Amino acid sequence: MSEYRGYHGAALEFLKQHNIKVGDTIKITTDSDHTGTIMPRYEHGDDRHIVLKFKNGYNVGIEINQIKKTEYISSTEITPGKEDAPKPNPALPKILLLSTGGTIASRVDYRTGSVTPALSAQDLNASVPELSEIANIDAEVLLSEYSENITPDHWIKIAQKLDSYAKSEYAGIIVAHGTDTMQYTAAFLSFALAGFPKPIVLVGSQRSSDRPSSDAALNLIAAAKFIINCRECRVFVAMHNSESDDDVACHLGTRVRKNHTSKRNAFETVGAKPAFIVTNNEIVSNLKEGARTRYAPKIAVDTQVALVKYHPGYDPKMLEYIINGCKAIIFEGTGLGHVGKTVYDSIRKAREKGIFVGMTSQCIDGRVNMAVYESGRDLMHLGVVPLSDMIPETALVKAMWALANHPDSIQDIMLRNIASEFTE
Repeated sequence: MSEYRGYHGAALEFLKQHNIKVGDTIKITTDSDHTGTIMPRYEHGDDRHIVLKFKNGYNVGIEINQIKKTEYISSTEITPGKEDAPKPNPALPKILLLSTGGTIASRVDYRTGSVTPALSAQDLNASVPELSEIANIDAEVLLSEYSENITPDHWIKIAQKLDSYAKSEYAGIIVAHGTDTMQYTAAFLSFALAGFPKPIVLVGSQRSSDRPSSDAALNLIAAAKFIINCRECRVFVAMHNSESDDDVACHLGTRVRKNHTSKRNAFETVGAKPAFIVTNNEIVSNLKEGARTRYAPKIAVDTQVALVKYHPGYDPKMLEYIINGCKAIIFEGTGLGHVGKTVYDSIRKAREKGIFVGMTSQCIDGRVNMAVYESGRDLMHLGVVPLSDMIPETALVKAMWALANHPDSIQDIMLRNIASEFTE
């Protein structure tokens, strides 16, 4: 039952005995007094604690055996979707806010669960009133998925939706997305929609909107400011540039990685400075102006690509298994782009079957250079293609895209700089 979600055993009996339900605000006395809202629990948790959310946004488990007194204060029920949208300002440009889910599109529903990806894009828009002072925001829900559940099929759906707005009156499009796989989606959109005539900015949040340290609002505000004031027509990821709320970085969609599990500035541009930095008063550009690409969307994907992280003790039999079911292999090699000689025979078999084999590096920064050492030259002789400083995840996505859209020229496409996936 949602009113006791996650509670069982002694903890459930305690709640029922004291007529307390999830969502109730209560005052509990142990050695001191604690006031907060009863939160749902993870269903496999113990039955000795209840969880309170304090006003500062943090959750605390309290052992029921230590509770001396409980006092009911009030009930809290959040019903998403009832906020009024800001009234349009005809003097402001328009931005589309497309919601796909994730923490940035999450809310705590104290009756039905904890943080859930059920928040509509309209709610998200209304919860950040500063947006209405920057642009007229039209909100649309496309997906409601945690980012770990996003698949290449979702990439296609997102790209097709964005393509349908290529000739619209919007100044740009913000895509609200979970952070765990945002770099993959950003990379695919960068290739599939290369030359898109409006800026596309993916925005996420490391901390949900119910937490006092949430980064959701500032990231959204910065993305809107960036679209209105910059008009750079590429795919970007906008996230905190530091742990403070001073600025937000806009990273190129093919050069960004999530490099920390929980920091608000988890996303970093690999191999260079962020393309843009958005502060309260200005937008600082670090991006060299490139040639404009004619917009000719290629929205297809072939998932028969394997990303293989080589390590000491890697069993070549695993590669043999991969060869039987894929059309391309991207290696995360060591150092300048190496794998052990134990897998050479398997690589040879892959190339004889016409499988593309590309080499990236496990190192966070720097370029693959397979001409330096004999082992690298041997691999190139076997037909392994060095991919310079392309990020492994970007190389994986590009290979999926290239196989579907350019199956007869994948090596040429993988070496061509299409969406700034290689740095100068």
